[in-house]
Amino acid sequence: MADGLYPRLADAFPALAAEIAELLRAEDEPLAEVVADLPYHGPCTCTATCINLLTAPPGSSGSSMIQLEREGMDIIWLSLDPSQTTITDIEVLDGRDLGPNAQRSG
Repeated sequence: MADGLYPRLADAFPALAAEIAELLRAEDEPLAEVVADLPYHGPCTCTATCINLLTAPPGSSGSSMIQLEREGMDIIWLSLDPSQTTITDIEVLDGRDLGPNAQRSG
C-alpha cells in the first residue's frame, strides 16, 4: 500500500506503471522515481466519460502536464501537482484495456 489507505498504482496496474516509469526515464525526467510508490485513488468520476486514473485526491492537479509518446503519438498524459513534484492523474489515450481496476463501481 502506498500510504495505508490506497493500493499502489504499481500493484493495481503493474504494466502501466512500468511503462510510465520507462518513458519518463527515457526523457531523463526525475518523476520516473515516484511512479512505483504512487497511490491509486481510483478512476476519476468528474464526468461519465472521463478516463483518468487518480493518483491523488480530486482537485490536486496544477496546470502542468507531461505528454508521453510512442512513435510520435501521445499515448499517456500525466497531470502534475502545483509544485510539479508528483503525478496527480494519468490519462491513457491509446485505447488499451486497463481491466477492472480502471472501471467505476456502481
